[in-house]
Amino acid sequence: MNTFQNSAFESWALIIGFAAVALMMMFGNIIRRKVKFFRNLLFPTAIIAGFLGLGFKYLVYYLPEIINLFNEGYTSSFTEGIKPLVVDFNWFLQGITYHALSLGFIAMGLKTVKDTKTSKIKGKPFKSGLLIVNTYLLQGIVGLTITIGLVFVFDSLVPYAGLLLPMGFGQGPGQANNIGSIFETQGFIGGQSYGLTLATIGFVWASLGGIYYINKRAKEGKLTRVGEAKKTVVTSAEVESSEEIPVSEAIDKMSVQIIFIIVTYALAYLFMLLITKLIGSGSDFANSMTSLIWGFNFIFAMLFAIIFKQGLKFVVKKRWMKRKYTNEYMLNRISGVLFDFMVCASLMSINVEILANPGLLISLLIVTTVGGFVTYFYLLYTTKEIYPEYQHEAFATMYGNLTGTAPNGIALLREIDPNFESPAADDLVTGSSTAVMFGAPLLLITAIIYLPQWYYLWGSFLVLIIFFVIFNYFMLRKPKKTDV
Repeated sequence: MNTFQNSAFESWALIIGFAAVALMMMFGNIIRRKVKFFRNLLFPTAIIAGFLGLGFKYLVYYLPEIINLFNEGYTSSFTEGIKPLVVDFNWFLQGITYHALSLGFIAMGLKTVKDTKTSKIKGKPFKSGLLIVNTYLLQGIVGLTITIGLVFVFDSLVPYAGLLLPMGFGQGPGQANNIGSIFETQGFIGGQSYGLTLATIGFVWASLGGIYYINKRAKEGKLTRVGEAKKTVVTSAEVESSEEIPVSEAIDKMSVQIIFIIVTYALAYLFMLLITKLIGSGSDFANSMTSLIWGFNFIFAMLFAIIFKQGLKFVVKKRWMKRKYTNEYMLNRISGVLFDFMVCASLMSINVEILANPGLLISLLIVTTVGGFVTYFYLLYTTKEIYPEYQHEAFATMYGNLTGTAPNGIALLREIDPNFESPAADDLVTGSSTAVMFGAPLLLITAIIYLPQWYYLWGSFLVLIIFFVIFNYFMLRKPKKTDV
């Protein structure tokens, strides 16, 4: 058994890794606050930090070559060990991206989204879930249409690469990283960086498109842009209400939230492990399903968060537990931290060399441009139909989320609804939960679309279209008027 050595680098590697990401976040926040361009475009600090970290990573990686330019023939044990260290650090960044996504969704899933006056779920969870999945499906259709055509021009591209558009735009860098990695193992060279770059460009669309919409509607007099100068006051009731456990007693209240999140994730891990053991290995389908299960770890994490939350409700109902242990404010803060680190680490882990390939680069530009416009106009129409009472708030939230991540949607919403008086923020949380149920077709497609037989690709493409049409019908169908 190895003993712990407090002076060994391995004992400090985890701390040093997190410190590097945290340092980039600190400098990113300084730039975000001091540079008006980034502030006006609502560029999240994590994105700026991610680009800073990406540049710094490559500066360190090519440091031996830079030193050699000024001192030809110079070598040392220090410079020779730099590149392997950067490679290991990239593995660490991918680990943050992979796990922070699931942990953040668990924190969101443990929240109770209810109106304090009526104790009913706020917003429209059913239609919000359909809208989120429908946008995934539409982005998948658009992406596949483009890459299926471009594969005849560029040998480096694979026809199923377009399915990474909903992963990067719709689900963010965490899922783009997961599915891109799976595609890379199936023959798509550079698939992981391709997916992460899609997600990165999605952040740009979220900022530019979202601010354009808000400013345009503000000029039309349809809404008022509040801006981040107006601060939201946090009341003591949000942190410690009468029915909740104290902030600090026998155990700190924040510790309880973290315990719930870690235990839930551990249960999800054991469940995924059990499923993969039952599936086995050997056949192409079994291997694909195994990759799918571990690639969509956040789905199982969210499901177990919902189960865990229902278990807590049952315990309270039986009076075995008299106080509420979860706290929405603290869970929001935890998910915010996790998503910030996830976004920053995902951008820092991009392999830039892969994207120097002309075929991948051109396809990225075409896919993201068409996908960005299609997403904008689709949400422009659907939010008007689904949320007529708070159309602008719903568009800002959903557009930011479905081109970037949930924090992008919340950042845009705060510009026009800083106190979350509309149900738009609740729609994002409850819709993400119900989207798990409706998103099953997309999950299965990612496990079979890359199989060599032609009918897997075209069958998957057809399934996307069919479900898009069906879900749109139910989402946009008006309720029948009945005589009272």
